[in-house]
Amino acid sequence: MQLIRAAAKERTRVLVFPELSLTGYELDLANDLAFSEGDPRLTPLIDLASSSNMTLIVGAPVRIDLRLYIGAFIIYSDRSVDLYTKQRLGAFPSEVNPSGIVPPPEATIFQPGQRNPLVQFDGNTAAVAVCADIGRPGHAREAADRGARSYLASMFVIPADFEQETARLRDYAVKHSMAVVFANFGGPTGGLPSAGNSAIMSEKGNVLVQLPTTGAGVAIAIQDETGWRTKEIMIGRA
Repeated sequence: MQLIRAAAKERTRVLVFPELSLTGYELDLANDLAFSEGDPRLTPLIDLASSSNMTLIVGAPVRIDLRLYIGAFIIYSDRSVDLYTKQRLGAFPSEVNPSGIVPPPEATIFQPGQRNPLVQFDGNTAAVAVCADIGRPGHAREAADRGARSYLASMFVIPADFEQETARLRDYAVKHSMAVVFANFGGPTGGLPSAGNSAIMSEKGNVLVQLPTTGAGVAIAIQDETGWRTKEIMIGRA
């Protein structure tokens, strides 16, 4: 809630959180923590989106017709809620964590999703991606073909994968003339370390603003007729 209020003070119009942000990347608990469409736990976020005049992209495991999906709820300022479901499921290799705690492959818990709504705000169009979705180049290309001029990537990226994943996003920004949001955890989750460094990239692939490796914060970039206005707000450090 602090992050949303901090972003609202800067008149942010869209705020993107990491993959499974509402529960953490706790795959073993996904069945018990799963949200439903119209879940009452979303009410405080709906209230904040409305009072802040902001669209929120928040992640959670979602149960639809008895099946589990990795979802990204799109909560609009008019109190309507849409849902994106992750299309391409991933897995972490066992060697990434010296402690030996490794989440199970996502495909053993979740189904690949089909829901892919665009996000509309202030006459602009954006597309949502969740983590491994960006590994398929066609995902960003199809978003651009549908009219998206921003690509909102809700991620959980470990340090070993950071350079590869962010290079991929910069490439999409340039190829498709889209601003890109990279939202990552600022601390460990699900027994794995996170690379942090949430960032916003311009349509030319330039990093406009980037958060530190650890800590809770908001990276803000607002474009107007004079160019980009950016700000980094840190709430706390891990």
